[in-house]
Amino acid sequence: MKSDFSNNAVPVSAGERHRILDVLRGLALLGICLANFPEFSLYSFLPHEAAASMPTAEIDRAIRVLQYVLIDGKFYTIFSILFGIGFSIIMANAARRSPDGFRIFYRRMAILLAMGFLHLMFLWSGDILMLYAALGLLLPWFRKVPNRGLLLASAVLLLLPVGLDAAKEAAGVDPSAPVVRAQQYFCARFGITEVNFSTWLRDAGGYGDVFRFLVQGAFVRLQEFIDGNRVFKVMGLFLLGFYIGRNRLYAGLDRRGALLRKVCGFGFAVGAPVSLLYAWSALNGCPWGLSVHAALYAFGVFPLGAAYMAAVCLWYVRHGENAVFKVLAAPGQMALTNYIGQSVLGMVVFYGVGLGFGADTGLAYVMAIAAGVYLFEAFCSLCWLRFFRFGPLEWVWRMLTYGKRLPLLK
Repeated sequence: MKSDFSNNAVPVSAGERHRILDVLRGLALLGICLANFPEFSLYSFLPHEAAASMPTAEIDRAIRVLQYVLIDGKFYTIFSILFGIGFSIIMANAARRSPDGFRIFYRRMAILLAMGFLHLMFLWSGDILMLYAALGLLLPWFRKVPNRGLLLASAVLLLLPVGLDAAKEAAGVDPSAPVVRAQQYFCARFGITEVNFSTWLRDAGGYGDVFRFLVQGAFVRLQEFIDGNRVFKVMGLFLLGFYIGRNRLYAGLDRRGALLRKVCGFGFAVGAPVSLLYAWSALNGCPWGLSVHAALYAFGVFPLGAAYMAAVCLWYVRHGENAVFKVLAAPGQMALTNYIGQSVLGMVVFYGVGLGFGADTGLAYVMAIAAGVYLFEAFCSLCWLRFFRFGPLEWVWRMLTYGKRLPLLK
């Protein structure tokens, strides 16, 4: 059967890659691993009394604060901006190389959507790929929007959750209530209760128990998207990344020192103190209300995430040959494989179908395990890329996208 795609439609070659994007992607993967493993370990689900009885309870409390100040939301911000940049590159390449360029883009997003669904339902309820792919399908609509319009739309979308939470508080409505009822239905059907919720996955006797938990977890994830207004936040970050990608601000960083210093200075000056207030609000049940908490998120998380990116770019300009960048770039070059790999390793370490360390491990040890997992992935990525052109999942994704077999070996 004849392929729908032009023979000129091929993925980006190694020579066309910009290493700083892989470095930033690798940094984002590290932060995401540190952010997600408290949930993989089931620590985030433990009752207060159980967490307080851990031998590491004192240091765990301090780490929890640092998590909210330095990690929570910041690396997902970086990851989302990078996806927006990546989408802009994919669309530009597709449009330049093939008359069916946008069909290729939509096919690529559809495959990512399917991968995200499989990840959500069979590995981990915290999947973000489905949302990324679904919103990525909308990005071609913005390709003719001028730069100022992209920045304005991004700002509106990033601040919109503040107004939405204020409206929800004023109206007393709960948009996620139907999803919560669906989640409660499956919990009741499977016997998942408040008592065994935090230990269910640790005590899982087989993968069937894990799958049952993941079914209800999919509704928890949907609730998080609704309550956190995640669609608007991610789309706002995508458009910011799309603007950066369209204008190739990631290229020629040595000429962008002034801009990077401004972003870095503003981001740390505003984002760091506001993130302290955000951490206090999150750890105390949002005592100032949802709209204030959303404002603290917007003016704490997003600027600090941007500051991290700018600081790394400035460091890269001065010390681009430093070995740290090589360690970061390798997992960043095969980000899809490593993102899914973190879920697999989390299951192996913490769930009953693996080593079963979940619900019994203090946060200090959880973070050490997360760092170890990332270093393991970095080592494997460095070894893999010595011989292969793409990560294994990236290779499959590309072949399904372009409808032809692509060489894997270098």
